[in-house]
Amino acid sequence: MINRRTFSKAVGLGTGAAAVSLAGLQSDAAASATAATASDGPGGGPTPTVPTITPGTHTEFGTLKHVKAGVLDIGYAEVGPQHGPVVVLLHGWPYDIHSFVDVAPLLADLGYRVLVPYLRGHGSTRFLSRHTPRTAEQSAIALDIIAFMDALKIEKAVLAGFDWGSRTADIIAALWPERVKSLVSTSGYLITDRKMQLEPAAAGVEHNWWYQWYFATDRGVKTMENVDERIALCRYVWTLVSPNWNFSDATFARTAEAFRNPDYAAIVLYNYRWRISLIDGDRRYDRYEKKLAAQPSIGVPTVTLDAALDPFTAPGDGSGYRSHFTGPYLHRTIANIGHNLPQEAPTVFAQAVVDADHL
Repeated sequence: MINRRTFSKAVGLGTGAAAVSLAGLQSDAAASATAATASDGPGGGPTPTVPTITPGTHTEFGTLKHVKAGVLDIGYAEVGPQHGPVVVLLHGWPYDIHSFVDVAPLLADLGYRVLVPYLRGHGSTRFLSRHTPRTAEQSAIALDIIAFMDALKIEKAVLAGFDWGSRTADIIAALWPERVKSLVSTSGYLITDRKMQLEPAAAGVEHNWWYQWYFATDRGVKTMENVDERIALCRYVWTLVSPNWNFSDATFARTAEAFRNPDYAAIVLYNYRWRISLIDGDRRYDRYEKKLAAQPSIGVPTVTLDAALDPFTAPGDGSGYRSHFTGPYLHRTIANIGHNLPQEAPTVFAQAVVDADHL
């Protein structure tokens, strides 16, 4: 999930711009922007409008693919024309590629080649060697996606994500901007500042991060290492962070299969413990983490999205992180939507991808 310090710093900013309704966003995208408007497409025509669909219209991807990339064999979904402009969609925790099961076909129908990889420790993604440390520093996950793009011979792509996926996309845009055509970052700037994470946050913010502290205990570790108990925990998190999302048992069960990955507990526990400096990172990533500690700016064209019902999204207009984005920029706050924004509001998310591509 997102950076508690980012939220804590922004929480006092006030309500700012009004939240955008789903209908309003789709009928008049420009009205929801707080900093700029999307330009015409490369051919001079207007930016495409994504057709409105009901969330849950699609339930499955086709046959998943695999590619050896870096230290991983990455499982991924692919839809759309082989030679279309590439979009890489990145999921968060506790979710999987099905957060984009509606978004991907919407973009494919507009001519995009859409790739949706399982992150390390999730779904059908596996480590190539049993000797590779099961670490999950933020830079390690970003380098996985760089390796994924390299393996598929993709020089540049639109990156879009939420939660861990936003952080991963932000890191790539900051450290390897030549690989990013444009960016959609849900919840804004999520590059973790470990030094800031050592400081206490407001009580309400700390309360929202209960599972982070739970994972720091032996009891939390035992829960995560028990498949049934970790699946129950993840379902409970879904209900807390998306209070208006009436997902079905089948919807959760489909994603929960990704939590059965043999490295799932190790990766999730490492990531959250590493963030609050309970464990040290692998030295091979030190040089990247040193750069990220400086909170580098992001200059690629960017759309940021805030979900109004997400407990990790500070009320306001995104101004708490606006200074980190130095290129063409749009911000939208989406009313009545929780943390899993692409699955709860797929048309909105897909439109943000299209608009980012045309900034």
